[in-house]
Amino acid sequence: MAVVVVTDSSASLPAELAAELDIAVVPLHVLIGDRAIREGVDPVDIDYASDTVTTSAASPGELRAVYEQAWERSGGDGVVAVHISRQLSGTWEAGRQAVRDMDAADRVRLVDSLGAGLATGLPVLAAARRARAGASLDLVYDTAVSASSRARTFILVNRTEQLRRGGRLSSAAAFFGSELVTKPLLQIVEGRLELREKVRTRSKAFAKLVAAAIDAAGEDGVAVAVQHLGSAEAAQTVAGQLRELVPGVREVVVAEFGPALGIHLGVGAVGVVVLPGGCA
Repeated sequence: MAVVVVTDSSASLPAELAAELDIAVVPLHVLIGDRAIREGVDPVDIDYASDTVTTSAASPGELRAVYEQAWERSGGDGVVAVHISRQLSGTWEAGRQAVRDMDAADRVRLVDSLGAGLATGLPVLAAARRARAGASLDLVYDTAVSASSRARTFILVNRTEQLRRGGRLSSAAAFFGSELVTKPLLQIVEGRLELREKVRTRSKAFAKLVAAAIDAAGEDGVAVAVQHLGSAEAAQTVAGQLRELVPGVREVVVAEFGPALGIHLGVGAVGVVVLPGGCA
């Protein structure tokens, strides 16, 4: 058999890639009033401007069930679970509780991706491709950890209301207490969402976004991911620019932010993840 890789729905992996690599995906939850919607499983129509829509992590019980199924599929080779940053979600901690209660706890390895969205998804792809090639549990785990440490994430947010409500921005007090910032450029640093730069216009913000990605990519080959919420045309434009301007692009993935992230980022958000060295 082979090591099985698990992630959560915030990783935003296209369904065909997850299926191709036998990646198990645990849904996070979107809370709308008294309804709990499983991201990627239950149909949902979300009003992203509503202040009554929130999110919650997967529970230890949900994670344990998926881990155990993955363990069985692996034929004893083991499981590597790569999750959204513990600074942004309780999912990793819930996973730790789930593993602690399993009989095969020593064969299930957890990885904090230090990111969100495809900053989780690209390390998942790297680990799953290594697993498909027959790598050992230790090597698959090390691949996920290494890719997570190399990934760099930059996000352009169109509006600030969701960030204010969600409380995910580590520099929130300084950010919201400052002069009006209509187009904040954010970054993820050691698992935390931080304000990178204040930009006045959307066109200048996109230029800053592309420049940050180019600078972080290096020249030794890179995987690039572009995500968006309701801005497909802008995302494709950014992806095209990065294909042209970043040396040695090995792979470009374009996907939409799922509801669990989109609720906090808002419609119009566009993000870029670069993974120097790629995830082949």
